[in-house]
Amino acid sequence: MSSIGNITKLPELRKRIFFTILMLGVYRIGVYVPTPGVNPEAIQKLVSSGTVFGIFNLFSGGALEKFSVFSLGIMPYISASIILQLLAVVIPALEKLQKEGDAGRKKITQWTRYGTVLLSVIQGLGISYGLEQQGVLLPGVGGLSFYFLTVITLASGTSFIMWLGEQITERGIGNGISLIIFAGIVTRIPGAMRDAWNTKEQFGSLLGFLILIAFIAVVIGVIIFCERGQRRIPINYAKRVVGRKMYSGQSSHLPLKINTAGVIPPIFASSLILFPATIAQFVKNPKIQALAGSLASGWLHTALYVSLIIFFCYFYTAVTFNPVDVADIIKKFGGFIPGIRPGKSTADYIDRVLSRITLGGAIYVAAICVLPEILITRFGIPQSLAVTFGGTSLLIVVGVAMDTVAQMESHLLTRNYEGFLGAKAGKFKGRRR
Repeated sequence: MSSIGNITKLPELRKRIFFTILMLGVYRIGVYVPTPGVNPEAIQKLVSSGTVFGIFNLFSGGALEKFSVFSLGIMPYISASIILQLLAVVIPALEKLQKEGDAGRKKITQWTRYGTVLLSVIQGLGISYGLEQQGVLLPGVGGLSFYFLTVITLASGTSFIMWLGEQITERGIGNGISLIIFAGIVTRIPGAMRDAWNTKEQFGSLLGFLILIAFIAVVIGVIIFCERGQRRIPINYAKRVVGRKMYSGQSSHLPLKINTAGVIPPIFASSLILFPATIAQFVKNPKIQALAGSLASGWLHTALYVSLIIFFCYFYTAVTFNPVDVADIIKKFGGFIPGIRPGKSTADYIDRVLSRITLGGAIYVAAICVLPEILITRFGIPQSLAVTFGGTSLLIVVGVAMDTVAQMESHLLTRNYEGFLGAKAGKFKGRRR
């Protein structure tokens, strides 16, 4: 408590926290501002029908089921960022721009904003057309005027959320985009706990309900342990002569995270599996509906879901982490891995180690993501509780909470205040990106 009380002693940190809470409050108010012309009850049934809209609704904090001005949420921004990361692999000019420091990052941020607006317009147009085909509009609403109004409203809402996230990152506690997603998921926790309490008879008694809460706490502990887990490769630096000074050799390490890809693999995997169900919702084709039904649940759904998560874990890790560039940087600064020759041998060794630990990380992510399905089908846990305290939701909540605590502790430690874990426990480390 004394460590938490130190927050109030730092005016700058106190202002940042207050600003963050204020901006998140503005975001939550916007979730309840409806887009005109749509029947909200029909939208809620459409979103809860087990399609890809459920994923969008999760990341929009429930805005899509209300079809508010923030219905698209921050997903267009995330999609634009991922697209630019993938393009940097195949376009050398874009990869070179990423390595140009602040100027390059500002240019990429600018392109990401343009891409966000473009994707928002495309998604808004597709959603408005789909809603009209589903017959969920109010009487007398439709046509080009509805398309134009919906596209402008949804694109403006996404742009405003993007601006809020950047303001939180710059003037708040940091990680603005992540905190917006975090806020949308956390608001579901009270309702999930209420549903669990109302159906506690399914767990046998109050004791069964408490056992369920203890199990959730254990799962959160496992996620924290795995997210902080890393393989540290030792690196030694030879003696260097700079001017008239000689610097003695130093030892360091290269941290490789177990889960380098983060929550991107389950998002991609869920989107691909639910895509046939989304198409079947709009196209009344018996073959497509049969395929969507087979992928909706059962052993085929679980097997395909786990396989796609493992594949995307390796794929996204290969996109975001380049062993060749890391080996060149180590060699440039006169470092080497004991027993490994600099250059290509170092890159091959790092790639081999990363491939092995990525397998463990992919299995861990897959296990957490299939947990809600197991809780629902095997133990009769309410869907709202299982989805909130399992899968992608729990990975995001725990990961963002760790990052936020690390940001706050860095402010405390730079001003000689004791961190959250105390002086003897050392510094709390968030996820490495």
